[in-house]
Amino acid sequence: MTVQTSIQLFTIRDHLESDLEGALAEIAKRGFTTVEPYDFVRRAEPLAAALATAGLTAPSGHAFLASPSFVNPDGTGTDNAVPTPAVVFAAAKVLGMTTVIEPYVEPARWTSVEQIEETARLLNEAAEIGAPLGIRVGYHNHAHELEAVFDGVTGLEVLAGFLDERVVLEVDLYWVARSGQDPVALVQRLGNRVIAVHAKDGTLAPEAVQAYPPADQVAAGDGVVPLVEAIKAAPALELAIVEFDHYEGDLFDAVERSRVYLEEKVAG
Repeated sequence: MTVQTSIQLFTIRDHLESDLEGALAEIAKRGFTTVEPYDFVRRAEPLAAALATAGLTAPSGHAFLASPSFVNPDGTGTDNAVPTPAVVFAAAKVLGMTTVIEPYVEPARWTSVEQIEETARLLNEAAEIGAPLGIRVGYHNHAHELEAVFDGVTGLEVLAGFLDERVVLEVDLYWVARSGQDPVALVQRLGNRVIAVHAKDGTLAPEAVQAYPPADQVAAGDGVVPLVEAIKAAPALELAIVEFDHYEGDLFDAVERSRVYLEEKVAG
């Protein structure tokens, strides 16, 4: 199994907004060759140019495909309309992207099997649009998809059961652990559907996880999330992606230490 390390660019979002080329150059300096952009439609051309300058590629990216509007994790922003899948995929092609992943479907849409089936329908429709363009569609979880359980089955697994075989999953191992589920067992159950993970670590300290963004996240290998075991349990894994929602220390140092840890333990 060859696993490529990458970084979700949301990690360095403030740096990107202030100095796009400089931030990406620093990521390359820290040993990354692959990145996962977010919110890329509005800046596809300049982002593609900056990635090329830095010697970086973007095989995967995050964009909304199953939500008519962007909903923030705190429930705000329900009127923020998002581009159509066709527009998203056009931008993805500019960036050389081959997998576009839905990053977030709000918790209110995980309260019934019927709602989950509707999300799957939208992802399947997007996959149909993307397929002729050579673009796969995927879904990325947070905790609420695992906290929703139907007859003993997690919402994420219910979703997987409704998905077209072409739709893949990107499992965020930190959020799985936060939900109380075992990341290793979940990845094993999902099997070949999992082509990427967010190899995000944390202490899961009770007082720290209640904050938003979470205050417990640490460099890969410094926390309690079983990253290595979960990655090794994913038979079709292609990408192990470093991400921080929040980090108080030297962020670039933390992402570099995370990359080194993952490459020593599982990548390649």
